[in-house]
Amino acid sequence: MATPQMGSAAKAGHRLLTRRTAIPLTGFDLQQCVSRGLRMASTVSNDGRRKERVVILGSGWSGYGLARSLDPNKYERIMISPRSYFVFTPLLAGTAVGTLEFRAVLEPVRRLGLDHYHQGWADDIDFARKVIRVEANISDMADDLASRTRLILRHRLGGSTEKGPMFDVEYDKLIIAVGAYSQTFGIEGVREHANFLRDVGDARKIRMKILQNFEKAALPITTDEDRKKLLHFAVVGGGPTGIEFAAELHDLIRDDLRKTYPDLMKFLCITVYDVAPKVLPMFDKTLADYAMERFNREGIQVKTQHHILRIRPDEKTDGCFKLKIKEYGDEEIGAGIVVWSTGLMRGPLVQKLVGKTFKLPSSDTEMQLQKNPRTGGLVTDANLRVHMIPHAASSESGPSQDQKSTPLPDVYGIGDCTMISGMSLPATAQVASQQATHLAKRLNKGDVEQTPFKFRNLGTMTYLGNWTAIHQSSADELKGWMAWVLWRTAYLTRSMSVRNKITVPFYWAISWIFGRDISRF
Repeated sequence: MATPQMGSAAKAGHRLLTRRTAIPLTGFDLQQCVSRGLRMASTVSNDGRRKERVVILGSGWSGYGLARSLDPNKYERIMISPRSYFVFTPLLAGTAVGTLEFRAVLEPVRRLGLDHYHQGWADDIDFARKVIRVEANISDMADDLASRTRLILRHRLGGSTEKGPMFDVEYDKLIIAVGAYSQTFGIEGVREHANFLRDVGDARKIRMKILQNFEKAALPITTDEDRKKLLHFAVVGGGPTGIEFAAELHDLIRDDLRKTYPDLMKFLCITVYDVAPKVLPMFDKTLADYAMERFNREGIQVKTQHHILRIRPDEKTDGCFKLKIKEYGDEEIGAGIVVWSTGLMRGPLVQKLVGKTFKLPSSDTEMQLQKNPRTGGLVTDANLRVHMIPHAASSESGPSQDQKSTPLPDVYGIGDCTMISGMSLPATAQVASQQATHLAKRLNKGDVEQTPFKFRNLGTMTYLGNWTAIHQSSADELKGWMAWVLWRTAYLTRSMSVRNKITVPFYWAISWIFGRDISRF
């Protein structure tokens, strides 16, 4: 077959797909390139100088925020993430009940004007050669959308040996911002049967399940016993995410579904389970008690010091589940849906990185990344540089490791996958966003080592339903309608793009005037 002739644009693209040993592109073979790896060549700035390549792992609050703020005239920006968008997670619960539409909380990463974006997972990192091994995410996104978090948990944490095509990406500076996964504590059935709330796919699946349960319960062939199971909505986790979802769900039922299914209201039950003595532990007692009073008044049950031991399908009622709870002995509780929101755990990449050893070109000492003993995350210094320790010191105590730790050259860590040495910061979007802004600013100015990160606590907010919320900061404490106004104003101003600053209040107004969309499609 004749070799295809390339024009000037094709030749430019050919030069980008180069490695130390070039891959001949005559009769271009994708599998050959994938198996041997691709090296994306660095670009050149307007003044003729080579731009440093910054590779960002992750498109969450930290990864997206840094890519957005990093100077494109100074750096070549490459992002690697299995999802091609950023999710404004504080408003995700609203999308699960139809208060907002899904696209109102999304920001496509390609609109950042990145030099390159690769849809895939970072599978491993060679720190000595500055090479990232990437597994391409080539799954059918249309089919996977409704259960994205569950599929990722199963694929990345379930020991699956099936992987997509692999390729290499080199870096000059690396930003590890891969976030964290939903914590399941190894409880039987959680990964398979619970619904998480960390992505738009999760919210869409929850929304469909809620509406489907009401339709099943409305059928004349459904017994009252099955109706009680179908319309029992169990929320596991008494943090802000679980509480806000329970509040949003109650708003949906009170404002919209009550009018459509009036005969089913006597079977309805919303229950929040938590292992701690009280929910919302990040708030002081006055505000937490106010939240519980609001929930009790609205009929939302809150059961603290309850331990879920197992979730399994209900063999008698199709689509329902049985919850085994330690405090109830052998009795199992039926539920139509289980929304799981009990904290975070480190992802497979972080687990792999902290468990491996490596040698840098300038030393013969075996090193490994320093791991936080409490969270399992990567340890960084106040300048957000990832730290490493000699492998021989890995079994020593934390203070002893700190004395022997040194920064890993050109590798930074931000967001939920890291912990700053000497600081105890919550794993929140606020922290991740501020870290991203700080590191981008320091990289742009070239003074990363001179200016440490300082967290500015802007306060904590949680929506309680029926136009009420609670807010706590060092300056004030608010509850009720005024806190709700602050909650909506703060999230609206924090929306990333002008487009979403317009669409979010538009959908809020549509829901308030015409009601939420309760069609299932």
